Amino acid sequence: MVTQTDTVELEAIGPLTHLQQHSSTLSSDDKSSIGTIQEPDAPAQIQNDDISAFRASIIMLNASGISFVCSMTTGLLSTGLPMMASSLNLSNALILWPASIYSLTAGCSFILAGAIADAAGSRKVFLLGCLILSLCILACGLSRTGTELIIFRGLQGIAASFCLPTSISILTQTFPSGRRRTRGLAMQGAAQPIGYSAGLFLGGLFADTIGWRWGWYISSVMCVAVFIAGWFSLPKCQRTNLQVPARKQIAVDVDWIGALLASACLGLVSYALAAIASDTSNIRRPTNIVLIVISVALIPAFTFWMNRQERKGNPALIPNSVWKNRHFTSTCAMVFLVGGILNAGEFFFSLFFQKVQLLSALQSSIRFLPNIIIGTLISIGTEAVLHKWNTYYYVLAMSGIATVAPLLMGLMKIEWSYWYMAFWAMSLLPFANDVLFIVGALVIAGNFSENKQALAGSVLNTVYSFGTSVGLGVMALISSSVTDESHYDNKDAVPALLEGYRATFWTCLGLSVLCCLIGTFGLRGIGKIGLKVD
Repeated sequence: MVTQTDTVELEAIGPLTHLQQHSSTLSSDDKSSIGTIQEPDAPAQIQNDDISAFRASIIMLNASGISFVCSMTTGLLSTGLPMMASSLNLSNALILWPASIYSLTAGCSFILAGAIADAAGSRKVFLLGCLILSLCILACGLSRTGTELIIFRGLQGIAASFCLPTSISILTQTFPSGRRRTRGLAMQGAAQPIGYSAGLFLGGLFADTIGWRWGWYISSVMCVAVFIAGWFSLPKCQRTNLQVPARKQIAVDVDWIGALLASACLGLVSYALAAIASDTSNIRRPTNIVLIVISVALIPAFTFWMNRQERKGNPALIPNSVWKNRHFTSTCAMVFLVGGILNAGEFFFSLFFQKVQLLSALQSSIRFLPNIIIGTLISIGTEAVLHKWNTYYYVLAMSGIATVAPLLMGLMKIEWSYWYMAFWAMSLLPFANDVLFIVGALVIAGNFSENKQALAGSVLNTVYSFGTSVGLGVMALISSSVTDESHYDNKDAVPALLEGYRATFWTCLGLSVLCCLIGTFGLRGIGKIGLKVD
């Protein structure tokens, strides 16, 4: 499930010892293409097998809790947005911005925050992020105008970029490779889509009962609880080089130019997509055209800079060599796609229930319960069987099942009962997302050294968040365009809206099939992952 919204998001896993243990399952070209980022003089891990089960559980709950809270707020926004827009006088032109701005600011900050955390220490950055995040969420609940809500959501995205990548490195530095680490990171990865779906349900419930603001108050309190638990339970993670002052290490070890290039590229294209999604006529505005052109131009600039840094032996944010690993590249592409499919799917499912079937926010949120329950069961089951079953066939099977969800919604008629098709669509939608998030965490972090795990987490979060941002923007553009081109005079009428929503469901179906095709060719030979070695 995500969201993330937005979030889509984003949750990675430590080095993949299974790559060595099962190298026989890889073809010769796969072996030579594994471009793991290695760093000399990596610090010893805090791997402590003597950590009590209780403390280990608290650490895992900290990592998964912050991801849950971030995604929950995005879910609250999805079903509660009509009520919030009315309460805060948010215009239709800006109605998507509270969701888009979070993905925009978080996506721009993940890479830089992860790189800084690897140099300065993950625990400090994580706790600082939790504190700021709780204040930003509270401010969203206290917003008096739509502008205030948009501003605080943007700040919330920056605060989230401090927490999500560092929660990954804390887990990988605390637990040795094996089932305990896999379990913790599976919980953390699964919490994002589950949190988003829980937010969808609670957002509708509160909007129709005690008021939409209470969802944000509760989320802020949960974030404070994570901060307090983390303060007392999280181990002190070592910096990569204790002999160098933290400030100097941040200045020297962080690839600032690479981080700025990546952040600028993601930020510009996300802003342009958000502006176009709010009003399709904005696609012809010179400002948005220029922003898209600049963002596209930054891609080869980033590639050139990474090549230069690698050639000179300087710190490179994401070396070009890592993309030679077919499994890594394919996993990133699939995570990008499922981030957009899931969050856009859930968003437009909610609109279908409320604006087409004319259900209340509460009735709409209740219809997401199968999504939450099935997603939770899939996450638990994936952690239990991933080290036993062939990952290639498991991912393809789950991805194939997930393609049925948008197909059912595309065929569904307004007058049909929820149990006829919508129930099955809600149940099948999270299959691919929950599995790929866990698999993606394992594969992506396996290509980064132990002292770059926060950066690995930021890569996963960036890919998922950017997929969410692009997915929501593109789907909103498609929906608006189809509705505007419909033959109905009243573009706000149910039949006109239905044409636009169905277009998004068919687009999600096409992207789901593309995701399966990428997995079919890209994940071949991946074997088993998440093996128990402790």
